[in-house]
Amino acid sequence: MGRLARLDRRLFVSTAVLAAIVAYALLVPWLAGVDDRLTDFADARLAPSAEHWFGTDNAGRDLFVRVAAGLRVSLLIAAVCAVASTVLGTGIGVAAATFGGWTDRIVMRVVDGVNALPHLLLGIVIVALFRGSIPAIVASIALTHWTQVARIARSEVLGVRGREYVDAAHLAGAGRRHVMRHHLAPAAAGQALVAVGLLLPHAVWHETTLSFLGLGLPPHQPSLGTLLQEARSTLLLGGWWTLAFPSLLLIAATLAVAGIGAALRDRINPPILERTPR
Repeated sequence: MGRLARLDRRLFVSTAVLAAIVAYALLVPWLAGVDDRLTDFADARLAPSAEHWFGTDNAGRDLFVRVAAGLRVSLLIAAVCAVASTVLGTGIGVAAATFGGWTDRIVMRVVDGVNALPHLLLGIVIVALFRGSIPAIVASIALTHWTQVARIARSEVLGVRGREYVDAAHLAGAGRRHVMRHHLAPAAAGQALVAVGLLLPHAVWHETTLSFLGLGLPPHQPSLGTLLQEARSTLLLGGWWTLAFPSLLLIAATLAVAGIGAALRDRINPPILERTPR
């Protein structure tokens, strides 16, 4: 009971923090009613104040609004990447476990091969071919993060493949695809939900890293990565706030999403209980 209470508390706190961050990202640019790309060099590099809560950047743009707009873009891209990776990995893992034999062995060797490659380096190669393209960013992250999901989905399906209801479906004349769609794939649904939550922080950081390196979104498109890239020059001039506030929002969003994913994982797969005292 104590463990469940701790899980519920962690899930509640993480969800509340994430809801506040999402509300900030969605509502602030809309309520501000200004174009975050408009420049005003007379207000460049102003420190945080009552008028500009997060200060301004090198071009005089209000960072409170610009960080919200960048956070919205980063979270949206990360969510699409996490869902795409999960769908791809779950489908491949379920198919490998369902058909078995050579199919399973080939899929697992492909998984090992992808895991052997540095994910960031592979993502950079993909993005470099279509620089500044959101679909390229999504593809670079989705194609490098599906392997762990495939392994987990395969493991779940292998655990239920020999159950009585699956054998009964085969004896009743159901084909492999029917059994996979109606009996085996639902067994991996819970793990797929957890995978989305656990992949979101990775996707946020990868998108931020690619944009920070100048390979992601173009500079005029705000995201956490482009904001951190712009902060490098301002930081040398004493503009600490241009780095501090995007970094704080990035860390807060990552911890909130990771907390939700970890709580869901522990609910679906409870950890081994400690030995009870005699």
